[in-house]
Amino acid sequence: MPADLALSTGTLFAFLLVLARVGGALIFVPLPGIKGGPEPARAALALGFALALFGQWPAVDATRITPAILCRWVVAEAAIGLAIGVSMALILEAFTLAAQVLGLQAGYAYASTIDPNTEADSGILLVLAQLIGGMFFFAIGLDREILRLFAASLRTIPPGAYVFGPATGERLIQAAANMFSAGVRLALPVVALLIMVDIALALLGRLNAQLQLLTLAFPAKMLVALAMLSWMAAIFPRMMRELGAQSFTAAHRMLGL
Repeated sequence: MPADLALSTGTLFAFLLVLARVGGALIFVPLPGIKGGPEPARAALALGFALALFGQWPAVDATRITPAILCRWVVAEAAIGLAIGVSMALILEAFTLAAQVLGLQAGYAYASTIDPNTEADSGILLVLAQLIGGMFFFAIGLDREILRLFAASLRTIPPGAYVFGPATGERLIQAAANMFSAGVRLALPVVALLIMVDIALALLGRLNAQLQLLTLAFPAKMLVALAMLSWMAAIFPRMMRELGAQSFTAAHRMLGL
């Protein structure tokens, strides 16, 4: 006998709601190259995430759903996805902030390249930080944690039940403050060393005015910054884990999980 592949209306509504939640999150989730990818590829990724969560799809009674209720539920599901996506995007923003500060102080801001995410000119150190952060994002397994967060939210929050409130905004602000603090902590040792290099060059210039130190300032600061970043590379995975833990804690608190 041929297999019956018919799907109930409630199942289709459940798929639509889960897709709205996943699609809202993928707008901000820091997956490398997702913003610069073609639209069909991003749609296929959202579809794959939604199908992977099939076991957690909500049970929807199609007989009680009107177009107005369905639209309200879709907006609420998209709001959940946006809350998850914003909290996850803050993980890589700390590395981006540190790269912005260091790129200006060390002189790397004068060298630009094409950002693969936005296809615009960007500082070379900023692009490098984004690529390294994206690599750590997958290497540490934060992509799997996002899928678990989706599953937990589907088990706990029924369709259309989530509403943004002051508590959600406060937790997002706190997560952004943690991101800013982590970015400053990453950049501060290198900036302090660059200031010492500037002071040393200034003292040498005062001791001997004949020394042409201006031509040495840029390469010296760039090499010192690169050497310091290489020495600090061992702590980058630990910083990524800490930022991921803070972001997931903020997401759980925002969603009441």
